[in-house]
Amino acid sequence: MVIRSALRTVALTTTGLLALAGAAACGNDGSGADPDRVDVVAAFYPLQFVTERVGGDAVRVTNLAKPGAEPHDLELNPGQVGQVSDAELVVYLAGFQPNVDEAVQQQAEDRAFDVATVQPLLAATAGGHEHEGEDGHEGEDGHEGQGAEQAEGAAGKDPHVWLDPTRLAGIADKLAERLGTVDPDRAADYTARAKALRTELETLDSEYAKGLANCQRRELVTSHTAFGYLAERYRLEQIGISGLTPEDEPAPQRLAEVAAEAREHNTSTIFFETLVSPKVAETIAREVGAKTAVLDPIEGLQPGSTGDYLSVMRSNLAALRTGLGCS
Repeated sequence: MVIRSALRTVALTTTGLLALAGAAACGNDGSGADPDRVDVVAAFYPLQFVTERVGGDAVRVTNLAKPGAEPHDLELNPGQVGQVSDAELVVYLAGFQPNVDEAVQQQAEDRAFDVATVQPLLAATAGGHEHEGEDGHEGEDGHEGQGAEQAEGAAGKDPHVWLDPTRLAGIADKLAERLGTVDPDRAADYTARAKALRTELETLDSEYAKGLANCQRRELVTSHTAFGYLAERYRLEQIGISGLTPEDEPAPQRLAEVAAEAREHNTSTIFFETLVSPKVAETIAREVGAKTAVLDPIEGLQPGSTGDYLSVMRSNLAALRTGLGCS
């Protein structure tokens, strides 16, 4: 009886493996792909947005990160690895999602577009607030300064480049060029759509510049140090509670430091993001008598969301204007 059961288990396992192999083979021969559209894999939402806008109906875009999921630590299942392998173009940001980096290196290195190569990435501490004598490194007393916020990204670089609309416009321009090499017959269409998107992003940039020109405070206290590009572009100072990886648990000493900074600058709002717990932000807010509000790093959309990058950025602007006392 035991032997019969074991043999049945082996047979079922073998059948399953053969089925998976057959599915992989079907995927690799290109069957099921739309011959009239370029198959593109985007690593996470902002790259999906820009690819869909530049590609239009000439592309079919698959986003590896599901709505509501935190994309930093995305783990790819075999089907997603197959999607990377089969894609005609993979749009990703090296250093942001290690498992995606690995899949690209192994399966699609010659068909990948790394948006981090468009412009140099900022240091992880960009847009940060420092007092006189602070240099962003561990001090003699052993506590960590802003340099501790280099928890992710290549060589301590901040990957959240899409939060500066002008940089995202540059990515769109280069993506249009890359799509044009994959699909030369529609290269002019990609260029035209990238130009149209650039116009929209430059309008958004102007709205931010005007909306944040006159504010009572310029210190931006956030639960996640994701807003360096936005802070640098619009002359704000980012004070992050946790590092670039939002799941990082800040040390009690860091919480005390941020609370002291918030009191010093009469901070009225502590910002937290949509895809992680607001508990840390709420702790600081209670400590200093402030309220909390959402500031979305737009790493992904919520399930069922009808918004897009542009609408979420405008919601962020409204939250910033309220939280910073802008007129």
